Amino acid sequence: MNKWSFYTSKELKPNGWLKNQLEIQGEGLSGNLHKIWPDIRDSAWIGGNCEGWERVPYWLDGFIPLAYLLEREDMIATVRKYIDAIISAQEDDGWICPCKDGKREKYDTWAIQLICKTLKVYYDCSGDERIPDVIYKVLKNYYDLLSSGKIKLFGWGKFRWFETFISLNFLYEKYREEWIKDLAKIIKAQSFDYNTAVNKWKKPSRVWQMNTHIVNMTMMLKSEAVSHELLGEDYTDNAEKLRTILDKYNGTAFEGFTGDEVLSGLDPSKGTELCAVVEQMYSYEEIFAHTGDNKWAERLEVLAFNALPATISEDMWTHQYVQQVNQIACQKTMIIAPWSTNGPYAHTFGLEPNYGCCTANFNQGWPKFALAPFMHSGNTVINVLMLPSVLKADGVTIRLETEYPFKNKMHYYIDAEKDFDFIIRIPSFAKNLKVNGENADTADLSFAIRNGKTEIEIEFETVPYLKNRPNDLCALQMGSLLFSVPVKYSKVMKEYIKKGVERKFPYCDYQFIPKTPWNYGFADRNFKVSYNAVSDIPFSESAPAVTVKANMYQINWGLKFPYKSICRNTPKSRAPISSVQEIELYPYGCSRLRMTEMPLLGGK
Repeated sequence: MNKWSFYTSKELKPNGWLKNQLEIQGEGLSGNLHKIWPDIRDSAWIGGNCEGWERVPYWLDGFIPLAYLLEREDMIATVRKYIDAIISAQEDDGWICPCKDGKREKYDTWAIQLICKTLKVYYDCSGDERIPDVIYKVLKNYYDLLSSGKIKLFGWGKFRWFETFISLNFLYEKYREEWIKDLAKIIKAQSFDYNTAVNKWKKPSRVWQMNTHIVNMTMMLKSEAVSHELLGEDYTDNAEKLRTILDKYNGTAFEGFTGDEVLSGLDPSKGTELCAVVEQMYSYEEIFAHTGDNKWAERLEVLAFNALPATISEDMWTHQYVQQVNQIACQKTMIIAPWSTNGPYAHTFGLEPNYGCCTANFNQGWPKFALAPFMHSGNTVINVLMLPSVLKADGVTIRLETEYPFKNKMHYYIDAEKDFDFIIRIPSFAKNLKVNGENADTADLSFAIRNGKTEIEIEFETVPYLKNRPNDLCALQMGSLLFSVPVKYSKVMKEYIKKGVERKFPYCDYQFIPKTPWNYGFADRNFKVSYNAVSDIPFSESAPAVTVKANMYQINWGLKFPYKSICRNTPKSRAPISSVQEIELYPYGCSRLRMTEMPLLGGK
């Protein structure tokens, strides 16, 4: 295994389309949530009377790196306001959560695990030297309470135990004290073992359970990677075993899993929670950093370029709770919703459709992804993700100019004050790789960079193909990008107040009503790719940077009984009801209404 370290937001900055994406996020809900949402604005974490558990730590976990990556002084000032308030409320014994002493036994300490992880993110971004001592006191108190039996892990804390290891690893590296290892063992001993639950993942359920909850599933994938070293255990790649089972019985075309709220099978009209998308991304970032195994970075790309933008509006002011791979409408469903346990508004766009956890938690997706393009180990730098970025660290400057994943050309400008080794991860799907105009093997590239200026230009091809999906359906993919039939729609906007929380433009609720056909199947495997300029909105619905034209038939697909806006999981009939039509497919992330998994009707 190769272990890699992340760079900080001081050393690594977004550029090009990635910076545009983060700027949109900063101007949208993420950058303004503390002004409009009571659970952040008036949270008990800062002395208010609203939620004092996961929502502020969730939001800060993404808002902090967003603020520092964008170098927005107004946002950084907000970060400091919240962090100062949280630190100032820390009690003498180290307890930091807004919970009175007499109620600690019934307080789910998932919040302790989460706030410590968030404080580490803040330390990485700010260098605030108060933070190591704050985390030390929190976790030492956690150790005292758990080791004495005054509290025990239960609820979310029991099922998300591994999140503590983000801060425990940081703490042990800094202090090297044995109680930290002891705490790690206590936490593991009181934790839930997901290996005991795999049989429950093999059949969809309408019963809400922690051990099939989609967000827990995506979080736990990193558990062995982040914990094995501190626990003194061998690494076995258990994540691959568990991911394989999850994918076999609940997989999606974008390589996530269905879950609305619990694992929901292979039906492409079932939903996937937004929290699960960003947590799966974070898991893959951490697993790659701890193992150096390329498969996790490649899977990360597929999630980030498809599932993440698809479930958030272009202006990033609204989002869905769950997205569908085959999503023909975003309208309120019947009281008996088509989901496992979610409500009838779960796939509409809004401030907090269904539950507010995603409102707070989706913020981490893009900023943490933007901190993963380059990593380092000793005198070696690796380009993990081909994202437009500028790295300045340890006497090395690397500027990567690219429009990847929309176009497959990368130009590296390197200015080094020292010699170092440079690795570029090449995706497994790359074909006809060229390095500085010369043919090269399609494997990771290694360069011995010498003091001075160096330029490296890389180019490769990606080919559109149909990948097989369950129920004899297919999904069109090219490189890391999925492609869907885009469905045009009209918007129905609703402004209102519910339980004291105002929804008004631009963070009101929206329902999307389809206006164009969606009932298609592929006529053959002939595809035409068109490349366009990358818009200021990278995943634009109206101006996608790349499209693929396919020959398609309309078919009698049908709706899922008794719903009027949910399509069947498989077509009612595969017989064409039209002549062949040339349809332009958009990237999945550019299509808010879409058909993605469809049958191949000919040309097999």
